Amino acid sequence: MAKKESSTKSFVLRVDADTMDAIEKWAADEFRSINGQLQWIVTEALKKTVV
Repeated sequence: MAKKESSTKSFVLRVDADTMDAIEKWAADEFRSINGQLQWIVTEALKKTVV
């Protein structure tokens, strides 16, 4: 069976401990995973800045 190409790309992101703690808390408050929260943050920022 042929492998489907994923439309999602992975990358490494380094953040300081305080930032990570804040993202973890925010994600929990929104009932999202940390990865889901980061995807949401990036998507929202792009919506606000890209015309």
